[in-house]
Amino acid sequence: MPQAHRKLVPNAAAERNKAPILDVLQRVLPLTGTVLEIASGTGQHVVHFARALPELVWQPSDSDARALAWIESLVDASALANARMPLRLDVHEQPWPVRGVAAVLCINMIHIAPWTATETLFRGVEGVLEGAGPLVLYGPYMRDGQHTAPSNEAFDANLKSRNVEWGVRDLGEVAAVAGGYGFALDEVVEMPANNLTVVFRRN
Repeated sequence: MPQAHRKLVPNAAAERNKAPILDVLQRVLPLTGTVLEIASGTGQHVVHFARALPELVWQPSDSDARALAWIESLVDASALANARMPLRLDVHEQPWPVRGVAAVLCINMIHIAPWTATETLFRGVEGVLEGAGPLVLYGPYMRDGQHTAPSNEAFDANLKSRNVEWGVRDLGEVAAVAGGYGFALDEVVEMPANNLTVVFRRN
């Protein structure tokens, strides 16, 4: 998946949201197994989560070569035995180069990608996720066709001005796609800065 406009420097938003996201992950993730992160970006999240949850194996991934190099350097510097080197993974290119994961995590991707990325995300997860493990998404969403805050509406307009295929997605539409691949909306958690953490599980 193209990741244009991504700045591969320590991301301030990632530093702010990694603790609130971890609070949710500690509740919803299985106790053991491999967690696949889609679109890992700078790698800040995966290193933070791997350090906090050492019983899980963390597999970062991205489609951008610069991001992969950045993630590799962070993982290497962390010296964490449960953090793997990143995989090149584009959600549109199926099947994915991984199998048998216990959970999938995707932070701030589907609004900076074409709508097809949402569809192929669920298709790919269907093929790699074992059992009742969760798919956890984080980011801004509309609810019932309405933005949840003026800042999200402005952000949506900014995204569309940069690429007409981007934009804040409606959670109901995302859930409808999920249902087509056997996933149901299990939990929605209000997060800081008008974001949501959304948990899907198999029906």
